[in-house]
Amino acid sequence: MTSTSPQSQFDDSDSDDFEAAAEVEFDDTGFDGDQLDLADRQALRRVQGLSTELADVSIVEYRQLRLERVVLVGVWTEGTAAEADGSMLELRRLAETAGALVLDGFIQRRDKPDPATYVGSGKAKELRDAIVAEGADTLICDGELTPSQLTKLEDVVKVKVIDRTALILDIFAQHAKSREGKAQVELAQMAYMMPRLRGWGASMSRQGGGQAAGGVGIGGRGPGETKIETDRRRIRTKMAKLRAELAQMGTARETQRQDRRRNAVPSVAIVGYTNAGKSSLLNRLTGAGVLVENALFATLDPTVRRATTPEGREYTLTDTVGFVRHLPHQLVEAFRSTLEEIAGADLILHIVDGSDPDPEAQLVAVRAVLAEVEGANDIPEIVVVNKADAADPYVLERLVRREPTAVVVSARTGTGMNGLLAVLEHTIPRPDVEVGVLLPYDRGDLVSKVHQHGDVLTEEHTETGTRLRARVGQALAAELLAYAV
Repeated sequence: MTSTSPQSQFDDSDSDDFEAAAEVEFDDTGFDGDQLDLADRQALRRVQGLSTELADVSIVEYRQLRLERVVLVGVWTEGTAAEADGSMLELRRLAETAGALVLDGFIQRRDKPDPATYVGSGKAKELRDAIVAEGADTLICDGELTPSQLTKLEDVVKVKVIDRTALILDIFAQHAKSREGKAQVELAQMAYMMPRLRGWGASMSRQGGGQAAGGVGIGGRGPGETKIETDRRRIRTKMAKLRAELAQMGTARETQRQDRRRNAVPSVAIVGYTNAGKSSLLNRLTGAGVLVENALFATLDPTVRRATTPEGREYTLTDTVGFVRHLPHQLVEAFRSTLEEIAGADLILHIVDGSDPDPEAQLVAVRAVLAEVEGANDIPEIVVVNKADAADPYVLERLVRREPTAVVVSARTGTGMNGLLAVLEHTIPRPDVEVGVLLPYDRGDLVSKVHQHGDVLTEEHTETGTRLRARVGQALAAELLAYAV
């Protein structure tokens, strides 16, 4: 952007009283910390590096026709300035993924968001001036706004206002491909919209009812149901229908999981922050050919692929939806059946982007979501630090010291993959039932099953058949019982 503002941090807190100030010891240099003018402390601070305007004017007109022009704003209530800027940079990436052209971004330092307009009435007017100057048509807030905050802020800035939750829901809606994914996103959107339905004057307060029920028919008759009440009832009916459909889809998914457990195939779930490289790792391990894109939430539908360890043991790898800081609760609820893939796994591969400015925050955000999945915290976890080819070696060393199970890899170049496979071989649960059988030569299918799904301890070919001693799963052990020796 052409305009700039001072980059100094500011604080709305009151000054220390005289007695507390008298107790402070100053060093001999005479430096007593960064002192900010009152105007600097109370100003909106512009975040540098957020603009995505194009320098190539030959395609500007096309981009302006295609993309919404947005301004970002966040409220910094805790943490460091770097963490606040990092959250805004992530909001910019979310906005770009949704198809927006980011023009500018601001941070307001407050103890807590203003209950009326999120940033305060005075700062809301400053935002309106910035929006007019930039020619923006949308304001995106880095937080979840209450219905009243949304309404009052729109009244001041005079453009569309959306919050972080609505932005993430929009991205999910764009990327959902399967019938289950679309239903999950639609359910989450309706849960978000329900308390935020609003309208203008008589259009939403007009009453229906009577013999014809205003054209609604059965279910709409009554002495005074307003339009907004009718809309809410329709949304509740649609949500109930979607939940029923998702329950049926969840039953089919559970049947598939039971088939894998019956065959004693260990399952490994790949989880991690969005755009950490989960799909790239799945492709590297299995050659699955899953879509790999440098975008947030490129994968919404779980992908299950078979793979083998270096010793030939089979297992399944499941690529799951990526997580993000402050993932909307509506999405966690709607994607419950998908997240159950994680709860049913024998091992979790937790992928973290080693090139991210704050990879530890990614670990915290993902584990916060996993804590909401029943049983996920009890599953063994391997932390896979990805993108080692683009990461700072000191950051990689710090992560390895922090996480005892960490393995450093690069899914793009293949660096460290042999080490990861060795760890998988050692960590994947092994069958626990030891059997000794003599299998006739016409039961080569059972010999193949033992090799495929079990651990063969000894194998001997005799005149009457193949003698095996092996560890297998309970289901296969029952199938081999007739040939026990």
